[in-house]
This record gives sequence, structure tokens and C-alpha cells, in this order.
Amino acid sequence: MSRSTTRRATAVRTLAGTVLAAVLIVPAATACSSTAAAPATAEGTGPATAVTTAPTTSAAPAAPTRPTAPATQTQTQTPTPPASPRPTTPATPSAPSATPAKPKPSVHGFPLVDGSTAEVQQSGPQTYTARIVNKGTVLATFGTKDTDAGLNANGMFVVLSLDGQVHSWMGGGHQGPGTFKLAGGWTAKVTEVGELHYRAQILGPDGAVHGTLEADQHDAGGVANGVYMVLSAGGEISAHL
Repeated sequence: MSRSTTRRATAVRTLAGTVLAAVLIVPAATACSSTAAAPATAEGTGPATAVTTAPTTSAAPAAPTRPTAPATQTQTQTPTPPASPRPTTPATPSAPSATPAKPKPSVHGFPLVDGSTAEVQQSGPQTYTARIVNKGTVLATFGTKDTDAGLNANGMFVVLSLDGQVHSWMGGGHQGPGTFKLAGGWTAKVTEVGELHYRAQILGPDGAVHGTLEADQHDAGGVANGVYMVLSAGGEISAHL
């Protein structure tokens, strides 16, 4: 065998050793990678090159979640209003030592036809009280309240009007029930309503009713165009100019 032949054989053995080494390397690479390509086949005299596929890159791990900062709890404090100043209680004025006396209402005296006196005192608007006094003794009391007042005092008739005036006369009475002519052209129609209760309708010349006197348990009086009239609770009526 010549030297060149020997060198070629040596080269073949070396190539065979190289191929063997490549074969041994491929399984090792396959064990490390999930996917490996088959070794390429050498053509001609060039050494065969082992081709390996790079291992598939696994998905990158997710970035760690940044911890959320805890919510800050805001505590709202309601401001306390300032205390209101307490009102100062004014001093109570001391009561006067003595209550001033009320002035007494004035009393007007009217002489009556029988010699007695009517003492008239006002207690309110169109409200009067008359006391029949004889020698210091009060014989009767009557008064107005929204209407005129009248009194038959043993045959003496007295009228107390709403303006506090007094008029008196004697006699001229008519006992009811019945219809009677009165002074001033008036006519009285007297009817009995009940015990100690009589009613007198005052009629004008035309026969129309111009007013009514109601004597219920007490005498009644009135004034009609300057004519004074009294109807007693016993049914007696009298009139005077």
C-alpha cells in the first residue's frame, strides 16, 4: 500500500470516527430538547453536519401582580358646633306692693213719681242697672241687656232705656189677655204664653206689627217713637208719653 493510500485510509477512519461522534451527540441533544431534527446525510466526501433544532421557548412567566395599595379610609369628623350661649333670664319685676283700686262707676239718680229714687249704674255698653230706693231701702232692681227694661212697682210703671234714662208714671194699665188702645196711637195685642209668661204685639195704625214685648218670669219695657210701655209678667200693660 502506498503512502497516499495510507493517508486516505486514515482520513476515512477519521471521518468514520467523526460520524460516529456525531451520532453519539445527537441522542444526547435529543434527550435535552423536546423536538430534534434527524441528522443530515453527508454527500460526497465532506463530513456530515449534525443539525439540531433549538428547543421551543416556553411562554414567559407572567409578570408578578403588583400589590394594590390598601384603600385609605378617610374618617370624616363632624365638627361640633359651638355651644349656644344660654339666654339670660331677665329679672322679674317685683309686684307692686298694693293694687291700685279700680274707680267705682258713677251712679245717676232719677226721681220717680211715687217719691222714690232710681239709682242707675252702667256696667257695660248699653248695659245699665237701676235700683228703686225709698228712704235708704232698695225696693226693686232691674236692668237692660240688649233691650230696654220695664218694671211694674205696685201700679207705678218704670222704663229704663238702653241709654241709661229713666221714665215713670202711674196708672193706665190694661189686664190681658186682650187687645188694648195705648197712648200715641198704638194698639197692644196681649196673649198668654204660659205661667207668668205674656207676649204683647205692638200694632201701628195700619195694623202692622212694629214690635213685641216678651214678659217671661219678669216684667218687660220698651220705647216706641217717644212712647214708653211696660208689660208685666202678670199680663198687665200700660203706656205713657
